[in-house]
Amino acid sequence: MKYVCDVCGWEYDEEQGYPEGGIAPGTKWADVPEDFQCPLCFVDKDQFSEA
Repeated sequence: MKYVCDVCGWEYDEEQGYPEGGIAPGTKWADVPEDFQCPLCFVDKDQFSEA
């Protein structure tokens, strides 16, 4: 599953994770920390939608 930032379009792919931000490949969106912010525009996790 992929999730896209509603503000800037950055995409989180559960298969790829976000290793640069300390999120391992295979991490489900539900398991991403609640304080996660978009690495491009810094909005909160609740500003993402399923792709």
